Amino acid sequence: MSATDDHAGQRPVATGTLAHRVPDLGALELLLAVARVGSLGGAARELGITQPAASSRVRSMERQLGVALVDRSPRGSRLTDAGALVTDWARRIVEAAEVFDAGAQALRDRRDSRLRVAASMTIAEYLLPGWLLALRAQRPDTAVSLLAGNSATVAQRLLADEADVGFVEGLTVPTGLDSAVIAHDRLIVVTAPSHAWARRRRPLAAEELATTPLILREKGSGTRQVLDTALGGLARPLIELSSTTAVKAAAVSGAGPAVLSELAVGEELTMRRLVRVPVDGIALARDLRAVWPTGHRPTGPARDLLALTRG
Repeated sequence: MSATDDHAGQRPVATGTLAHRVPDLGALELLLAVARVGSLGGAARELGITQPAASSRVRSMERQLGVALVDRSPRGSRLTDAGALVTDWARRIVEAAEVFDAGAQALRDRRDSRLRVAASMTIAEYLLPGWLLALRAQRPDTAVSLLAGNSATVAQRLLADEADVGFVEGLTVPTGLDSAVIAHDRLIVVTAPSHAWARRRRPLAAEELATTPLILREKGSGTRQVLDTALGGLARPLIELSSTTAVKAAAVSGAGPAVLSELAVGEELTMRRLVRVPVDGIALARDLRAVWPTGHRPTGPARDLLALTRG
């Protein structure tokens, strides 16, 4: 009995979506290979599948379309008249899919050619340089731009589609963003060696810290958010500055005590340009987070950078 007899009388009703009625690309590529090499076994070898798998796929396609496509015999396989017509249509579909694939690859290449990063100041100054050097080793052709600002600014950049991934230091995740913790940090109180606090033997109490004018980051920064939360919003600014480097320089000059990330003052503590002042009774730990718009997890270079932060 021929394949044509097998399918006689089959007239599937055109129901469901187009995806249910039209064979998938793998099946159409198999049909084109049968037409090209003249045998089902040869087509299977060309596509890297077994002959039973190829036979099963052809039978499934014939059932889906309701017509016989291939006559099988000991001498090989040949297309039926219907199979030859379907093959012509299949060729156009596969060519259109190739155009689609080339366009999608062009979009990926354009995406991968640049990476826009927004980061709060401490991360931008003390962590990102190492991560970006490692990323460059992986993706030497990706151009990276860095937008540094406080945590509130990072959120604004991401939500305005001006950055692909961001990094923040605050206690909470800004509205509209998803996040992942990538590291941990602690704020410490530091002062110049000439300040009276540098010589005290007992830790500072929270009340004394709250009533002393301090060199602080501006409101909206993750550092300020952590300190204000720890002190119940009672932190008193002696000076408000918009970068960690500026706060550190003011503290080194002797202008007053400051609250800074441990990440930012390692060298100054080692060289005794700053002295760490113990504090008792307040929590100054914080998580460092990668952030991105809700529902849009990083892809391409942004995904690779995120992986490096956890290395």
